[in-house]
Amino acid sequence: MVNRLMTPEDVAKALQLHHLTILKFIRSRSLKSIKIGRVYRIREEDLEAFLEKQTN
Repeated sequence: MVNRLMTPEDVAKALQLHHLTILKFIRSRSLKSIKIGRVYRIREEDLEAFLEKQTN
């Protein structure tokens, strides 16, 4: 069971947002992420949960 990890740039492209907006969501803890070294990675299920929370 391998979880796909996405970069903030990948998420921004998928949502048609600026990557700094995604980083703002990460820093405000509304979008869960994993920090590996100096880079953030977002699991697909965390992105789906974030989007689900935004639509309600």
